Amino acid sequence: MEKQTATPTVSTYPPVVAVLGHVDHGKTTLLDTIRKTSIADRESGGITQKIGASKISLTHEGQIRSITFIDTPGHEAFTNMRGRGAQAADIGILVVSASDGVMPQTRESIQVLKQAGIPFIVALTKADLETAIPEKVKQQLMKEDITAEEYGGDVPVLEVSAKTN
Repeated sequence: MEKQTATPTVSTYPPVVAVLGHVDHGKTTLLDTIRKTSIADRESGGITQKIGASKISLTHEGQIRSITFIDTPGHEAFTNMRGRGAQAADIGILVVSASDGVMPQTRESIQVLKQAGIPFIVALTKADLETAIPEKVKQQLMKEDITAEEYGGDVPVLEVSAKTN
């Protein structure tokens, strides 16, 4: 009797990316730029009130691929929603305003990401503003045990602007 070797089947699904951070640091605006939508304009008081999920498609290495984003509210009243969003994700994006820096829900979002045990990157939003001080924010992140790759850590930190691309 011949021994048969099973060929493993690879099942791929769109990665799920949770977007977390403090209120008004630009999570939904950043996603609007990626999705080419204007959801932030329609939010009550400009504040996300619920978890939202969306999927985008892009071409990568000649194949059409998808990414699912979970937009979580940043207001302090929505702690549990942020936690559920991170638990459902494969990777996270911690959004921190390059002007405002680390704030209370930023700290909470860091803990949520760490508890979920998922890798994450940091997007320093509003980097196009004159008030942006990205180096100061990176130092604040170090106090939260997040060390940017450029400082020898393992967390990618990117300066971005949802307004100027």
